[in-house]
Amino acid sequence: MAKPYDPYAYIIRVEARIVGVEPAISRTLELPSTLNFAQLHEVLQAAFGWTDSHLHQFNVGGLSIGAPEAIEVGAYGPKVLEATDIQLKDLTFPCEDAASLTITYQYDFGDDWRHSLVLRRCQIEDDVKYPRCVAGARAGPPEDVGGYPGYAEFLEAWLDERHEEHKSVRRWAGKNFDPERFEPDATNKAIASAMRASRGDYQRRRS
Repeated sequence: MAKPYDPYAYIIRVEARIVGVEPAISRTLELPSTLNFAQLHEVLQAAFGWTDSHLHQFNVGGLSIGAPEAIEVGAYGPKVLEATDIQLKDLTFPCEDAASLTITYQYDFGDDWRHSLVLRRCQIEDDVKYPRCVAGARAGPPEDVGGYPGYAEFLEAWLDERHEEHKSVRRWAGKNFDPERFEPDATNKAIASAMRASRGDYQRRRS
């Protein structure tokens, strides 16, 4: 017997890249279409090695999506839509073949890390557990490093043994940090752990 038609029988492949950093810091993620935006936040945090220590929001076609209780908006500011109410399958893609949709994920309003997320619909593979990270480049920056300019200064000191801040930035970032390292197995373990802990919502709401 043929399987019943399912209009949401696809996954979303996301090419995620931190804007403004070269060489690129990127992750390629494959996500179930039923993933909501709170879960997407948890996946991105795990994939880039962030610690969810700051505020965030998604910008989707001018709409802000996130945790409304955490973001203060003025009387005339944009309303923040509840992330658990919106799933990836709710997004409208262009009609042409291989169509993509680009949205923005902003993390840490002080350091202002903006991530470009290019989304495409793809076929589900048999015997594959989603979400997963299938590719990536370089480690995510340390928390509170000072955004793009701060990270550039950090790397300058990190790489130059003669720099007066070399030893201090190495101590601050920790002996396990390597800006060029991407570890796919560790990344996927972190994603799986985040999904279990969040259980469809933000981890911080559940803790």
